[in-house]
Amino acid sequence: MAISYHLIFLFFLPFLLYTSQLVIVYSIDPTDGFVELPFNTSFYHIQKPHDLPVDQRYSFVDGVHKLWVYSTDNPLSRNSPTMPRTEIMIQGYIYSSGVWQFEGYGFVPNGTSGVCIMQVFGASLPHNTTLMLRVYNGSLAYFEQANVLVHNIYDRWFRVNVIHEVAASKLKVYIDGVFTFEAAGRGGNSHYFKCGVYSQAGDSYYMESRWKGIKVLKQM
Repeated sequence: MAISYHLIFLFFLPFLLYTSQLVIVYSIDPTDGFVELPFNTSFYHIQKPHDLPVDQRYSFVDGVHKLWVYSTDNPLSRNSPTMPRTEIMIQGYIYSSGVWQFEGYGFVPNGTSGVCIMQVFGASLPHNTTLMLRVYNGSLAYFEQANVLVHNIYDRWFRVNVIHEVAASKLKVYIDGVFTFEAAGRGGNSHYFKCGVYSQAGDSYYMESRWKGIKVLKQM
């Protein structure tokens, strides 16, 4: 009987070693090799409907940024053709080269849909944005509703890491520490990160996202 168990162990040993290697690969922190940069109120600006004070669409309590907007709200400026938004615009780190990373923990309440919650702004015409992470009916998507990255994100905190390699024109998305998607860049000479709520086609009447632990990192 002892010989049988020994043979069984030898049979499954390669599989166990292979599985262990997979676990090690996927447990790597996407921020490894990056340096965290200073981040405080001097590095970001709140974009919101132009006719409303900030506190009617944004709050910061106990380390949590809460941003909300209604589909009937005005755009961020009087003559802007864009949809309603309330976003954290990280204008303190505008970049045109290098390898940059956004990290943050997002939360989207049930019912929020048809909305961009995070973006890498800047691209070559006819585009304005290099990457958008949108929410449609509880799923996180890359731009369009059909490009689902993660299902069932409502009412829970999830970690978002987006790495932008400018020279390689490549972006990588990690959700909850797991490599989820890679996308080609869209050109452009100036980029920065944004998060919050930015209404898109098919938007719900009320849109909200919350963010905490926001970091900007750079590969040195």
